[in-house]
Amino acid sequence: MTKTILITGATDGIGLLTAKKLSAQGHSVLLHGRSAEKLSAAAAEVGGNPQTYRADLSRLEEVVTLAEALRIDHSQIEMVINNAGALKLPEPRTEAGLDARFVVNTLAPYLLVQLLLPVLPKAGRVVNLSSAAQAPVEVAALRGEVALDDMAAYAQSKLAITIWTQEMARAHQDGPLFIAVNPGSLLASKMVKEGFGVAGNDLSIGADILARAALSDEFAGASGAYFDNDMGGFNEPHSAAKDPDHVAAVMAAIQELVSGNRAE
Repeated sequence: MTKTILITGATDGIGLLTAKKLSAQGHSVLLHGRSAEKLSAAAAEVGGNPQTYRADLSRLEEVVTLAEALRIDHSQIEMVINNAGALKLPEPRTEAGLDARFVVNTLAPYLLVQLLLPVLPKAGRVVNLSSAAQAPVEVAALRGEVALDDMAAYAQSKLAITIWTQEMARAHQDGPLFIAVNPGSLLASKMVKEGFGVAGNDLSIGADILARAALSDEFAGASGAYFDNDMGGFNEPHSAAKDPDHVAAVMAAIQELVSGNRAE
């Protein structure tokens, strides 16, 4: 059965390759990107006339507009793949005074999913891109009160999305599923090339696991779990994700920071 699948950050890298893979399987893919020009090029490359949605995920008000457009166009979206991510940015601080890495990697996907819950069926899935790079979250940095270097912000934001993945799974035990995935370390994405100056490994490693996480039966009972593609299986995230006090502090900050953008 064909599914309607939203992929954020779908104009290049793993997101684009995943979109091409899923479209080739007959699914209806919804492409998100920050640039209208890149979205047009991505849609042509994916083929099959996919719908495109432009939004800057570093601006939470644009996340709200994106969710509204998706809900108008679609009564049901079976799968959401939160692929968009940021590591090295020319301006790491948003106009609202937050760290853009936390906004793009953690807050925007959380807000987007919250706003899309009415059109996400119980049998649906949310696949969140985590990373092997995870570090305990400095809540003050998440709130924009402390500045971090690129890797610290990235690693903390990836643990934060892993934390909210498991907490959303607890809150929605009857579905949809919420799964955090490390698609593979140092894959040949634009972010890796810019951030680490290396060519990177085959992108299909990441695209294949994202497609499996979205559709395969092996993930059917994995809500709240963390899949580490470097290890080739389910694994434990950073131990801080199991610390109740740490989790509570992170979730309180996330919910507070998106609270002004959740009116429907």
